[in-house]
Amino acid sequence: MYTDQELIIRPIIESDLERIWELVYKDEQPEWKKWDAPYFPHKAKPFHDFMLTAHQFINQKNFWAIEVEGVICGVISYYWEHKPSKWLEMGIVFHESHNWGKGLGTRAMTLWIEHLFSTMPLVRVGFTTWSQNKRMIRVGEKLGMQLEATIRKVRYYEGVYYDSIRMGMLREEWEAKKECLITK
Repeated sequence: MYTDQELIIRPIIESDLERIWELVYKDEQPEWKKWDAPYFPHKAKPFHDFMLTAHQFINQKNFWAIEVEGVICGVISYYWEHKPSKWLEMGIVFHESHNWGKGLGTRAMTLWIEHLFSTMPLVRVGFTTWSQNKRMIRVGEKLGMQLEATIRKVRYYEGVYYDSIRMGMLREEWEAKKECLITK
């Protein structure tokens, strides 16, 4: 568990499952999905169906809850792009719009990056988003990440092509930057 004032990132526990379902799977067309890779389909799940596989969320190293003032508001995660070379990508979603634009994503990602670099022998961390997700790109900029790639017009959504954006940071860049991010 990592804390920044009222914001906590932590592994998911069994008592979190109903809230995770409500945020992620309750609705067929949730508002958050318009920003989080909307070009990939999202399917709602009845609570019973979700609970059949919900054990995969509990106490995982790569998928944690984001809590603000005691309420789960989102999730933060990582996946291996290529594990043998330790190429790791991160993701974050705040599921309710009243939490957007408050700097919570930057704060949660700061804690997550510190956790990842502190617990794994990584050389780099990064994420991939799309050019329409200006808030996520801004999080990367505030964290000091570099724009590593723009793959032009490969994300098709609602009749328009958008760019795929990849941002990343090396361990040495994080070490130089983290003092001002963590002690703000």
